[in-house]
Amino acid sequence: MEIRGMPARDILRYISSGEVSAAEVVETYLDAIREIDPQTNAFIEVLEPAARADASRIDKELRDGGSPGILAGLPVAIKDNICVKGAGCTCGSKILENWIAPYDATAARRLREQGAVIIGKTNMDEFAMGSSTETSAYGVTRNPWDLSRVPGGSSGGSAVAVAAGMAPLALGTDTGGSIRQPASFTGICGLKPTYGLVSRYGVTAYASSLDTVGPFGEGVWDCALLLEVIAGHDPLDATSHAKEPVTYTKALDGNVAGLRVGVPQELLRGVSAPVKAVFESTLSTMEDMGMIVEEMSLPSLAHAVEAYYVIAAAEASSNLARFDGVRFGRRADAGTLDEMYTRSRGEGFGKEVIKRIILGTFVLDTGNKDRYYRRAAQVRTLIKDEFQKAFERFDLIVSPAAPDVAFKIGEKIQDPLTMYLADLITIPVNMAGVCALSMPMGFAECDGVSLPCGLQIIGKPFDEQTVLRAGYCLEQEIGAGIREKVRHMRQNLGPVRECELVD
Repeated sequence: MEIRGMPARDILRYISSGEVSAAEVVETYLDAIREIDPQTNAFIEVLEPAARADASRIDKELRDGGSPGILAGLPVAIKDNICVKGAGCTCGSKILENWIAPYDATAARRLREQGAVIIGKTNMDEFAMGSSTETSAYGVTRNPWDLSRVPGGSSGGSAVAVAAGMAPLALGTDTGGSIRQPASFTGICGLKPTYGLVSRYGVTAYASSLDTVGPFGEGVWDCALLLEVIAGHDPLDATSHAKEPVTYTKALDGNVAGLRVGVPQELLRGVSAPVKAVFESTLSTMEDMGMIVEEMSLPSLAHAVEAYYVIAAAEASSNLARFDGVRFGRRADAGTLDEMYTRSRGEGFGKEVIKRIILGTFVLDTGNKDRYYRRAAQVRTLIKDEFQKAFERFDLIVSPAAPDVAFKIGEKIQDPLTMYLADLITIPVNMAGVCALSMPMGFAECDGVSLPCGLQIIGKPFDEQTVLRAGYCLEQEIGAGIREKVRHMRQNLGPVRECELVD
């Protein structure tokens, strides 16, 4: 039985029935990591002994008639800015290269409580600052569709782990598109939940008012299942909302006919012709399914990128102040205290992080706070108000998830303005605090290569059910051809280990 690449739902069914053991499933994915990760560099740390021990414990519990949880035996990869007790948490930075997390983040704890096996920590742009996973101190992560291209960022490692078949599910974080853009570039699904739905406790902060933890999966059902586990109020997180638990997987089956869908023209500016053609075809499919698709406008989105980078940099400069070689982070040898601070941060942080810290410190300076930070906060309020008014008319808002397909490694890293504009489509969702799903909508040609591109489905605050239902129903219409291409891509990456049925 070919386990690697099998939908999470099927893996869980085989484990619970005893046809395959959790240990066999974990071994299959550990083998896949050994075979494929040297090509992609998706993992910073693989937790082999702990994963095997957890799988053995789950198998024993199942044999004894116990109920380990709804994720029993399912491997999950976790972005390396989310704490997993006993594992490193580098945030893709040298400054934390030797730090071991003494506790589980709430999201990681909830995974364990439902029987998930945490298989490894994934690569990322340093402190989640990047859109390509090129700024990691642990090397560039490569896109499995074309190893010369980026997987997107900052959660590129988690996206590649799922896309390449090295883990059925993964967790990432999304501050300005860091789940949705990598999902688009790698041909999988990624969900940015409503701000406050998933606890941020135990997640190293980049921009505290924007950061969100969310799931990656090959399909929409996978994301719904993982969200079901990690969502919910957490008293350890002051920004956590007290919402009733939702069984998101049960919300997937339903009628989407009559849903009102808005297409903001501001989110189509700069979209490449090949991606736009796929998007327009997808809109036609949605109309054929009975959805009502209309053009609309959100004028304030024209200022979203500028406002985002002011707010995010300001919050980053505050959050990263603790990494000084005294409170947290590696300490450089130096003759004086000032020299120690300078060398610890200068040697520990990469160029992108230093650049954003400097920018954030500048905009928070006494003379600049009113000129930059407060104006950015006002723009954020305008964006939030416009989304609120739009959702009085529409059930969903859709756009491409990224303006183009994955770009070449090194193509944009020296041009930060071009790199920042790549987040133009995803940033407004974080600024408004709403939810959004990125799902594969097809393939676009680039330099003679067919590469995946994603659809972004944006929903009202805490209305993940409608977003996931629309995505799931659309996936049934267009997903078969996409899944076939995914299987072909994985076959080209490396051999697949097969599990024998348990007698």
